[in-house]
Amino acid sequence: MKKPLALFSFLMIAVSVLAASDPYQAKRQTMVEKDLRSRGIRDSRVLAAMGRVPRHFFVPPRLRSEAYGDHPLPIGEGQTISQPYVVALMTEALKLGPTDRVLEIGTGSGYQAAILAELVREVYSIEIRKALAEKAEKTIREQGYRNVRVKYGDGYFGWETHAPFDAIIITASVNHIPPPLIKQLKTGGRLILPLGSTVFSQTLTLVTKKKGGELDVVQMGPVAFVPMTGEAQKSRD
Repeated sequence: MKKPLALFSFLMIAVSVLAASDPYQAKRQTMVEKDLRSRGIRDSRVLAAMGRVPRHFFVPPRLRSEAYGDHPLPIGEGQTISQPYVVALMTEALKLGPTDRVLEIGTGSGYQAAILAELVREVYSIEIRKALAEKAEKTIREQGYRNVRVKYGDGYFGWETHAPFDAIIITASVNHIPPPLIKQLKTGGRLILPLGSTVFSQTLTLVTKKKGGELDVVQMGPVAFVPMTGEAQKSRD
């Protein structure tokens, strides 16, 4: 009887140490099960990434207790971090592979970039607000991600020097698909974005670039994102 008791004690100590090093682990796993898996997210790699990335480090310190609630949170500069379900839904829709190169438009806090970094070889992220770009890059580095590059600039024009991309994700609302991004997407690649009114709600839209440049468009449901600024503002409704 001594060996089982010793093993049990060892496991309890290990659990206690893990909980002490990451006090949010239980909340993160609850989020994965309650808000993601139970609502239809099935990709095991996406679920695992959502369970690993410490979302509480990507929100303001005063909001860390709310980090794993399934709702957006303000991150400053009038921007928000998307609710976990939407992050997982958009990520899963891209059907990412481990060797993929992904472009993200709208770095925000850096959380979506970190999720992508868990799944692909290279992530290129563009943020039009300099303060957010610098803060996100710092957080991403502090969390140990070395396959993410952040650039301060207007994401409407993409990042041509690293194109073509296997996938592109836009995390701000637009009323049209920026042509430069379609051009920088590989044939067979996928682009996901909140498309529609930039004032009210949008439709989460998945675009696949077919051979010859033809686009296959699938509407996935209503969402509400903050509007894309910069060049995109010139065509805002």
